[in-house]
Amino acid sequence: MAHTDHQTMRRVLCREIAGTIGLLTDEHDFRTMRRYRSFTFDDHTTYLRQVEAVLEARAAQGTHTTLALFDPEDYADYCAQAGLDPEAPASRTRFTAELAATGPTIPYDGRPLATLLPDLVDEAVRQATWEYATTLLSRLGPCPTCGEDIGKAAFTRASDLLVRILDTAPPGNRHLVCSVSGPPDTLISVLHGDQDGHGDTRLDEAEALEFTSVLALGLATRSPGGLVLRTSAPGRSDGVYGWRLRAGNLEPLTASEVFDAYCTDAVSGELISPESGVDYRRPPDLGDESPAPGHRH
Repeated sequence: MAHTDHQTMRRVLCREIAGTIGLLTDEHDFRTMRRYRSFTFDDHTTYLRQVEAVLEARAAQGTHTTLALFDPEDYADYCAQAGLDPEAPASRTRFTAELAATGPTIPYDGRPLATLLPDLVDEAVRQATWEYATTLLSRLGPCPTCGEDIGKAAFTRASDLLVRILDTAPPGNRHLVCSVSGPPDTLISVLHGDQDGHGDTRLDEAEALEFTSVLALGLATRSPGGLVLRTSAPGRSDGVYGWRLRAGNLEPLTASEVFDAYCTDAVSGELISPESGVDYRRPPDLGDESPAPGHRH
């Protein structure tokens, strides 16, 4: 009887243990990991199928699992710096534990792995974009004229602009895209905002932080770019409007300029047929910025 009770208690404790699986999302990373003899999988498709079986089994037991993006090059660097043997499965476990604390992760929620993989990659891109933007902002340093931290001031200003964009938008769900051209790279950030029954917009905190950082970088460095907002509500045509990011300011686009931007392929420059049920509009007036929303020298 005591032995049975101990087994029952252990099963209960096992359900309390959260786990993380470091996932190789593409063929290239999978082939890179095959250089280790202790990594015994031969086929990426089979590997993903086995991972999904493990996830389903853990979910059936009531165990929470997090998916992390496993990068073989980062793993090799981690082992070299920590003095670990990259062939040892325990080294991969330690690296995965680090990913759970610091890297891009998403929870397993029962959806097929084929659906979750793009979400995990998107999360990795989001985190990398945020880290890159914040690094560049921090390197701007203080203003030589007044000593104010340029990056922090730009972030404050970007936050103020985002709030006013959302406050002046028509009711409904919002989808925002901000792009800032390099050098060296063009950064693109996406922010989703769903409106609840009380008219309040719910934002993902991590998405909002990344979006604001990218917008702040464009404002601070006076880089060219743009911001587009699309609103959707039942029984009403979607509305699309936007702003041009130029010389550290947001300049409203005309309805025709928004139409041209939305109906032109960004890569080929060819025209794209406009969507039905979409109105291309000039954005609402954001009003005058407060006297000191951010650094303006």
